[in-house]
Amino acid sequence: MPIPTDPETSRDVSADPESLQTGRRTGMAAPKQNDPSRAEQDPRWLAQAAARPPLPGVYRYFDAAGAVLYVGKAINLKKRVASYFRNNHAGTRIGQMVSRIASMQTTVVRSEAEALLLENNLIKTLSPKYNILFRDDKSYPYLKLTGQAPPANDKPRRANTVADDVRTGIDFPVAASYARVAYYRGAVEKKHRYFGPYPSAWAVKEAILLMQKLFKLRTCEDTVFNNRSRPCLLYQIRRCSAPCVGHISAQDYANDVANAERFLQGDARQVLALLELRMMAHAEKLEFEKAAELRDQVGALSNVLHQQSVDNVSDRDVDILAVQVQGGKACVNLAMVRGGRHLGDRPFFPVHVEEAVAVFGGDSDRAQPATVEAQVLEAFVAQHYLDVPVPPSLVTSEPLTRTLLDALALQSGFRVSAVHQPREQRRIWLEMAQTNAGLQLARLLAEEGSQQARTRALVQALDLPVGDPDAVRVECFDISHTAGEATQASCVVFHHHTMQSAEYRRYTIEGIVPGDDYAAMRQVLTRRYSKLAEALRDAADGGAPLGASARLPDLVLVDGGKGQVAVAREVFASLGLDLSVIAGVEKGEGRKVGLEELVFADGREKVYLGKDSAALMLIAQVRDEAHRFAITGMRAKRAKVRVGGGQLEEIAGIGPKRRARLLQRFGGVRGVGLASAEDLATVEGVSRQLAEEIYRALH
Repeated sequence: MPIPTDPETSRDVSADPESLQTGRRTGMAAPKQNDPSRAEQDPRWLAQAAARPPLPGVYRYFDAAGAVLYVGKAINLKKRVASYFRNNHAGTRIGQMVSRIASMQTTVVRSEAEALLLENNLIKTLSPKYNILFRDDKSYPYLKLTGQAPPANDKPRRANTVADDVRTGIDFPVAASYARVAYYRGAVEKKHRYFGPYPSAWAVKEAILLMQKLFKLRTCEDTVFNNRSRPCLLYQIRRCSAPCVGHISAQDYANDVANAERFLQGDARQVLALLELRMMAHAEKLEFEKAAELRDQVGALSNVLHQQSVDNVSDRDVDILAVQVQGGKACVNLAMVRGGRHLGDRPFFPVHVEEAVAVFGGDSDRAQPATVEAQVLEAFVAQHYLDVPVPPSLVTSEPLTRTLLDALALQSGFRVSAVHQPREQRRIWLEMAQTNAGLQLARLLAEEGSQQARTRALVQALDLPVGDPDAVRVECFDISHTAGEATQASCVVFHHHTMQSAEYRRYTIEGIVPGDDYAAMRQVLTRRYSKLAEALRDAADGGAPLGASARLPDLVLVDGGKGQVAVAREVFASLGLDLSVIAGVEKGEGRKVGLEELVFADGREKVYLGKDSAALMLIAQVRDEAHRFAITGMRAKRAKVRVGGGQLEEIAGIGPKRRARLLQRFGGVRGVGLASAEDLATVEGVSRQLAEEIYRALH
């Protein structure tokens, strides 16, 4: 049976998989509205609302500029949309939002769960002003097990269950041999095995260290593993069993890999029982050295289990979610349990909380969560698990609706349960998460208060013509290179009392004399502001109006003194821009921190703000961020040029044998790149002339 369409504003009313996954907007015909300020109780809007079908779906409101104001879901679109224009919302935030509506779009789906998925896809994609929005620009790290195929003479055997292994002591299949344990961040691939996600890089590295201590798995790259002739230091300190040089058989290493997998999956007790059984089997065969190695492994695993006994419960994979709201701000603290082990936590801070809660609460036609905390938590769960695998169990500080759990099950393909009044170990986990959420929120409020004070101090100290300190925008530039090589320029942005990392930009500087910082600064400023200057001139001549983001910053900082400021003055003068916004951060006597002076392009005298000045602290913060962003970009480019552009296999005269000898001698491509031509010439088969060719190719 086909799903009806909305002839006026919604062309596509089906919940096709692509729209659910990508948040594709459907229904592009927007209603005409002459006066958006009179949207409430306007008969035309009520007529448009009455034309919506009485079916589940998603609606979007847009302002006159086409910006998304709000995305919502409804069991009955007709009834929900009409509620915004039928009721009087004067003097409220929902009234402010409704007064700005210039057009709307709706999409019909098959169920409320599908509507919830599509709603949150659109929220993450469109970033509406009146929705609670969680921004997470970092992917989660994983622990990865990856390896090569076993030797041809090692035939894989049938995989056994844990019970079979414990009872009979049969070896694990060799298919897992030579696996490498590694830190990984990015899209997962089916050919490897992944464990996680983990809340932080630190948690992954701790798990890797544990795998080295308990099972002595290798961590080296394949290029190093394939070309070693003797064990590395990790073998000497008992962190690796040296499979690279045959100090452990493929079968024994495969057993260790399989045990590590089961440990990571939460089967630590079964692994311990299996190791004890194998130890006794070796002892009965008078293989005391192997029995002693297994004894040490059993002891190390027993110690780990004893230390983590408070963490190990029946739950394998659980996420614990606690929310705190205070002072118009909110924090959701996510703690992760994987394989029965508590891996740590991670805080999330939503934006638009006050606006979204006011609009949500003013919608009398929508089912209301009991508290603001519940609204924030539901928004987080719905948005977060669109991109991150959801575990089968959630422990929450607020109850979740059945619709949300159904949507998670639809997304993941399995049933998801949630408990908000847990007992025993789960209760301890939740209390820890609540405490951490409160601490993180208090830290955020303190930092924001301090940052706002710094912004106000900067406005006062430099007498910036800004009415609202919240709107102060600072852009800072820095140049970085190594003796003229891989020159990079950075531009970082400070706005709304915080660094706006999404607006950072790097510029590759080319066509200048290497090491000429003045020419590099001239190039980056010209590239940054030439289009803005052109847009300002067009607007002044009666052309297209400027967008909200097309404005000159209130302060343009350059890292340097009179020379850099003179270059900036020349660029701005040629573009017809205001010179008064330019300031150079000149290092003080002895280049000591806190003694910096500001040099201005419009002829004002130098200004020393004082070592304890809040304004100078803010300037130093922005300047240091520009320096960090520039130098990391320069190093990445330099490494790409030195290593990525000159791999050994691309050098004439380097075949498999010479390449293997070089890698064995210097421990990898990076070691070869660090070696001198004289050192390279000492390798068997590498002449002096070839050594110089290699050195030139890698430098």
